[in-house]
Amino acid sequence: MNNFWEKLNKPFFCLAPMADVTDAAFRRVIAKCGKPDVFWTEFVSADGLFYRNDRPGGRAVLMKDLIFTKEEKPIVAQFFTSKPEMMERAARTALELGFDGIDINMGCPDKSIEKQGAGASLCKNPTLARELIQSAKRGCDNKLPVSVKIRLGYNTDILESWLPELLDEEVAAVTIHARTRKEMSKVPARWERIKAAVLIRNELKSKTLIIGNGDVLSLDDARKKIEETGCDGVMLGKAIFGNPWLFANLNNSKIKTPTPREKLSVLVEHTNLFEDLLGDVKHFAIMKKHFKAYVSGWDGAKELRMKLMETNNSGEVEFLITEYLKKENI
Repeated sequence: MNNFWEKLNKPFFCLAPMADVTDAAFRRVIAKCGKPDVFWTEFVSADGLFYRNDRPGGRAVLMKDLIFTKEEKPIVAQFFTSKPEMMERAARTALELGFDGIDINMGCPDKSIEKQGAGASLCKNPTLARELIQSAKRGCDNKLPVSVKIRLGYNTDILESWLPELLDEEVAAVTIHARTRKEMSKVPARWERIKAAVLIRNELKSKTLIIGNGDVLSLDDARKKIEETGCDGVMLGKAIFGNPWLFANLNNSKIKTPTPREKLSVLVEHTNLFEDLLGDVKHFAIMKKHFKAYVSGWDGAKELRMKLMETNNSGEVEFLITEYLKKENI
């Protein structure tokens, strides 16, 4: 097996998979501005890849979530399903596409996914969770490392019984969102439980890497949490909004503080990429969630942002920003 996890310097820093955020377009921008140690795709329905080939939202659309460039490697394909046979087929697809690893989402709290017996509901069914891991390994012929992303539990924190089930399957890494499904994001992430996870891993003499996730504000914050918990790496999510330079400071160089002009330039590039790569399968409105993040922090930003929210395509965005930069000295 070509296990890229074993080659990473510790601690390492990952980009969280976020639906309709960390798509192929945004990942390309991030890879250019400041690359994390590991990329994840958005989560992809393993069932959808094979059940809905000829329907809207079927395989052709979902395959768009699995496109990547060599600049994004190492990159992990994340899938969700409750059907071992579908996980096996998805894992085979990931191998064929050239991904570096496979991740199984066992933490998503979306009700539609839970109704399928996938996502966070899997912590209530460790037997099935283990079967899915075994199926992923079979699907890729054990040629790719398999990891999982979990929460502390469903209604209650069951880390002490839940984590050993996964470690027993010898997964390469476990990313732990330090809240239960019931807590969602309503309470602060409990990073003391990440420390507990490290202790459980060590007591069981497991080689599985522990990755902490939840409420990480910056790289400095991530480093502090690593020091406090002893985890091997940290996954950052919301901190990337409007800041594709987030990981530019991985080597302790001076923190990149982009100017408004740089932000707007990258916004144009991001929008063009979104339309080129995903415009035929994703609505342009998805791109607008990035506008507030990019366009803030200077006088006149709000007015520009309001105009951007009225645009309908990348051409309109580029024209508006080009004209704005001609008039404004920023």
